Amino acid sequence: MKMNTSFLMSFSNLIKGFLLFSFLPTFAQQSVETENIKPNIVLIMADDLGYGELSSYGSKKIQTPNLDKLASQGIKFLDFHANGPLCSPTRAALMTGKYQQRTGIEGVITAANHRDVGLNLDEVTLADELQRLGYTTAMFGKWHLGYAESFNPIYQGFNTFSGFVSGNIDYHAHVDQEGYLDWWKNNNIENEKGYSTDLINDYGIQFIKKHNSNTTGKPFFLYLAQEAPHYPIQGRHDKPVREKGSKKYIRKVPKDSIQTIYEGMIETLDGTIGKLLNTLKNEGLEKNTIVIFCSDNGAASSRGDNGVLRDYKASVYEGGHRVPAIMRYPGHFKAGTLNTTPILTMDILPTLLDFANATPTGKHVDGVSFKQHLVQGDSAPERNLFWVFRNKKAVRQGDWKLVKTIEDTVVTLDLFNLKVDLSETQDLSSSYPMRVQKMDKILTEWEQDVRSGAPTVAK
Repeated sequence: MKMNTSFLMSFSNLIKGFLLFSFLPTFAQQSVETENIKPNIVLIMADDLGYGELSSYGSKKIQTPNLDKLASQGIKFLDFHANGPLCSPTRAALMTGKYQQRTGIEGVITAANHRDVGLNLDEVTLADELQRLGYTTAMFGKWHLGYAESFNPIYQGFNTFSGFVSGNIDYHAHVDQEGYLDWWKNNNIENEKGYSTDLINDYGIQFIKKHNSNTTGKPFFLYLAQEAPHYPIQGRHDKPVREKGSKKYIRKVPKDSIQTIYEGMIETLDGTIGKLLNTLKNEGLEKNTIVIFCSDNGAASSRGDNGVLRDYKASVYEGGHRVPAIMRYPGHFKAGTLNTTPILTMDILPTLLDFANATPTGKHVDGVSFKQHLVQGDSAPERNLFWVFRNKKAVRQGDWKLVKTIEDTVVTLDLFNLKVDLSETQDLSSSYPMRVQKMDKILTEWEQDVRSGAPTVAK
């Protein structure tokens, strides 16, 4: 018997259509589930690393192949800024997503004078937020937001902590500037042998392997706050320069060796980061992990290199706060992207929460999410940006930057156009008096706002 060919084709298409629509909900569900998977997060912060100290940022002396590769795989930021030109203020902004002035941490929490103060436990930290979202959280390295045990990271959102709480320690002896042993395992002081750069990174690698989200089903947040290249200037195989119970150096580093050792510290840091990135790859975590690298402020003194930028750490000129920053998230960021949008440390918190499909719950969060800008290329929000350290203050509006210096009763106002004068050498204040007046008013009003009701922790 002959079959009707057109009938068979129609019947076949009907079956195909039925099967297709039967599977569509499944595919749609898988797509939604993939979109809702929270990414792992690895945040690496260098200490006193200058704008010109990575080979991908123009260094001819220092070779940083691993960070260069990371930049080629994601976004290299050319206009990223530390919130403060010093350690503690930037870290307070990183943890809270707000201007550090609101936390009362405007200056360094020092080993000598601030051993009983720290970041208020009422602050909602980045770790608190991610822990609330189901993340396993860990911090290894430099805290610098409170010396006392009561301010320990494990009370501020971190499940695990190993590292130090002061501004710097001997890389080998782990002794701070006041002669105190400063190496912690959670909230207990417990020393161990090793070069701090290696120890911090090794803890990070162990954490990744132990908390592999492919195995545990839970995302993780890993904060690696490296000490390098902050002083003391010590290489991996050097001897200690401090000892417990003494404020004095027990060994001086030869002056003609300082620069070589310093540059080697950065290359060692880069090498450890390479090992960590290889771990993510070998553990099958590379695609679903956001990796962020940045510095807490510009390079310190003449041994550091801030490229064409003016000044160094502790300054509100660009050399004090414009820092190298890199971000990678495969499948979300186009590889090899150069980003020229002004972004601050405090923006990291809301941006990461946005990637985790959440918004900040803390009060007065000043940072903004750049997720859509980074992923979709949406326009970045326009806003004024501010930096303050002691008698120097700065406000930025677009390409314009006003630097205000107060010496006793003498006030100096300098205006720069960063688009044509990134080195801040040409004061244009006399040519644009109305702009100067307007920006100075904005700066004054901002200071009043962020200090209103704020505690005093460190000035």
